[in-house]
Amino acid sequence: MVKAAVCREFGKPLTIEDIVLADPNAGEVSVDIKACAICHSDIFYAEGAWGGKLPAVYGHEAAGVVEQIGAGVRSVAVGDHVVVTLVRSCGECPCCAKGYHGSCETSFPLDANSPLSDANGNAIVHGLRTGAFAEKVVVDASQVVAIDKDLPLDSASLLACGVITGLGAVINTAKVEPGADVVVIGTGGVGLNAVQGAAIAGARRIIALDLAQDKLEAALQFGATHSVRADRDDLTDEIKSLTDGRGADYVFVTVGAKRAYDQSFDLLAKGGALVVVGMPPVGVTSEFEILDIANDTKRILGSKMGSSNIHVDLPRLVELYKQRRLKLDELVTGRYALEEINEAIAAVNRGEALRNVILF
Repeated sequence: MVKAAVCREFGKPLTIEDIVLADPNAGEVSVDIKACAICHSDIFYAEGAWGGKLPAVYGHEAAGVVEQIGAGVRSVAVGDHVVVTLVRSCGECPCCAKGYHGSCETSFPLDANSPLSDANGNAIVHGLRTGAFAEKVVVDASQVVAIDKDLPLDSASLLACGVITGLGAVINTAKVEPGADVVVIGTGGVGLNAVQGAAIAGARRIIALDLAQDKLEAALQFGATHSVRADRDDLTDEIKSLTDGRGADYVFVTVGAKRAYDQSFDLLAKGGALVVVGMPPVGVTSEFEILDIANDTKRILGSKMGSSNIHVDLPRLVELYKQRRLKLDELVTGRYALEEINEAIAAVNRGEALRNVILF
């Protein structure tokens, strides 16, 4: 029996103690969770978006200590401190071979059979393949990466999603080159990491767009060179004025708002790339002038989980953090006990947090 926040109604997680986790099978790992950050995706799924179902245990941006390993697991050992992600990958399918581990095409035993069940043996949805709003999780070994034991686990948990999604979109998906001009639309948890990624990549101008003044100010602290209100009527002209009349080489949309996508393409320079990071509700569409795509050699790139290979990328990010080139601690807005998860989620919904973290 472990304690977990089980969503029984939309948006109303309840702290209960009737969750039973199965013993790890071959290739699976049990982790004692110490910290789990709250991502908007958890909230959207709990509210029924993208096919989210209840009851479920969500939470997918986590860190903890390995408690048990299944037969054949060699990548981690009992007692290791690890980051736990939703990226479950085989490393061999066509998508993995191309580096798109977040879109792995292989089915795993845990995909078919949730490791979570209630006291009566009824299956509970293994939210985002992780279920980390709980004291313990069972995940595939491909989902965990060992980290230094002196790394704070609350900060380390952010590496699991927000950091690799935003920074990876810049470094892995777009491969931003030094001297490029970059626009980041939306400077919440993911957007700020896209800003950090652009700074690390050596971008010349990093222009942050948002509707909230406090988030624009945060973007400047994370490496943005300019901040602009996203709702100004002359936005396209303003971006061109900041980029020698050309527009941006890369535009990263890190929010799921239709308006953000509708305005994004006009901000691009010739030869520029729109990088789709934020996930809107099912059915949301945008229209672009197809002639401009061909005539101006513009590109549209999708980026899921930053096109990251977590077993390669996370150790590099840890090293950047140790060198003080990557901000993690500064992303944590509030720390909450599991019993306070509703309060933590409410603060996220009010736009008051970069990342709130549940501590166990």
